[in-house]
Amino acid sequence: MRKAGRHFVQIPGPTNVPDRILHAMARPTIDHRSPEFAELAKDVLESVKTVFRTTGPVFIYPSSATGAWEAALANTLAEGDRVLMFETGHFATLWSQLAARLGLKVELVPGDWRSGADIAAGAKILAADRAHTIKAVCVVHNETSTGCVSDVAELRAALDAAKHPALLMVDTVSSLASIDFRQDDWHVDVTVAGSQKGLMLPPGLSFNAVSDKALAAAQQAKRPASYWSWAEMQKLNAQGFFPYTPATNLLYALKEAIAMLHEEGLDNVFARHQRHAEATRRAVRGWGLEILCRNPDHYSGSLTAVLMPDGHSADGFRKTVAERYNMSLGNGLSKLADRVFRIGHLGDFNDIMLSAALSGVEMGLANAGVPHRAGGVQAALDFLKGNG
Repeated sequence: MRKAGRHFVQIPGPTNVPDRILHAMARPTIDHRSPEFAELAKDVLESVKTVFRTTGPVFIYPSSATGAWEAALANTLAEGDRVLMFETGHFATLWSQLAARLGLKVELVPGDWRSGADIAAGAKILAADRAHTIKAVCVVHNETSTGCVSDVAELRAALDAAKHPALLMVDTVSSLASIDFRQDDWHVDVTVAGSQKGLMLPPGLSFNAVSDKALAAAQQAKRPASYWSWAEMQKLNAQGFFPYTPATNLLYALKEAIAMLHEEGLDNVFARHQRHAEATRRAVRGWGLEILCRNPDHYSGSLTAVLMPDGHSADGFRKTVAERYNMSLGNGLSKLADRVFRIGHLGDFNDIMLSAALSGVEMGLANAGVPHRAGGVQAALDFLKGNG
C-alpha cells in the first residue's frame, strides 16, 4: 500500500538530496574526454578544496568512502608499516581491519565507544616511539556509529609535541561540510570523505585531500597502486580528466553542492548543524533517555545516538517508526546492535524537518511502549524558537 507524503530519511547518511542537486544531476552525460568535461572537472577539482579548507589537491574517486580509506593507506604505506589508530566505534574499527588486510601493523588505541579518541593515550605512544616506527596516525573525526567527535587539532598538537613525522590521516565522512574541519590549519596529510552526507549528494563519490608531505610519501612508497593511484589521478586531473570513466553526473551535482554551501557560508552551515544537534539532545533528555556520547566536549553536530532502556529493542522501535510514520532512523552497529537508535540531523536540513523527525520519534516511543516522558519535542522547539 502506498504511503502518502515524503519518506523521512533520518539516518546519518545518506542524507536527503536537495532539489537543486537533483536537477543538476538530471543532465545528459557528456563525453568525458571532451573540452566541455575538462572545464567542469577543473572547476570542481579546484572549488572542492574550499570545503576541505586546503590548497592541496583533492582526488575524487567513483566509489564509496571505503575506497578512499584504502586509497589513503595504499598510496603512502608499505606492507609491514606500523600504523596507530583509535577505536572510537564501528567505522574506526572497520578502517583498522582494512589496514590489517593490507598488511599493515595496526596498533589500536582502545575506546569505550562513548567518547572520541583517547588523544592522551595516543600521545604517550607517539612520545615513546623515538625510533619513529609509526608511519601513520589515523583517526575518525566524527564516528557515525556513536555520535562522538575526536579532536583533530589536539592530535596534531600531540604529534608536534613528540616531534613525530608520522602522516596524519583523518576520516571526515560524516563531518565534512557539517562540522568544522580545517585540513591545512591542522596539518592533516590525508583527509577521507564521501559524497552522501554533508555534501548532500547521493552515494558514489569519495575523496582524498592530500598534503605535499603525503604526496612525497606516495612517491617513496613501495606498494603498487592502480585504481587508487594518486600519481595517475594527479597527472590527468591537471588537464581536467581522470584515468578511468568518472561519475559525470555526480560531478554536476558536486558543483551545485559546493555552490550551495558557499551561498549559506561554511561557518553558518556548521552553526546550523550544532544548533540542530543541541535541540535534538534537549529532546532526548526531555524524554528521559540517555545520549550515548558521555562527554559533552565530544558531542556530534551530525547525529545523536540514543541508548534504549534495558529490556527494550532499538530495532523493534525503529520498525514501529518506519511502519507508522514512514521515517527511517539509524540502527546500532556491531557491539551497539539493537541497543541504540541514531537520529541524523545533517545535510540540507532545517527547523521544520527536525521538528517533524523528533515528533516521529516521540510518537514512536509511545507506540512501541518504550518508557519515556512526554515533552521532548517541546523542549527542542523551545530551544529552536529562542536560538533562531
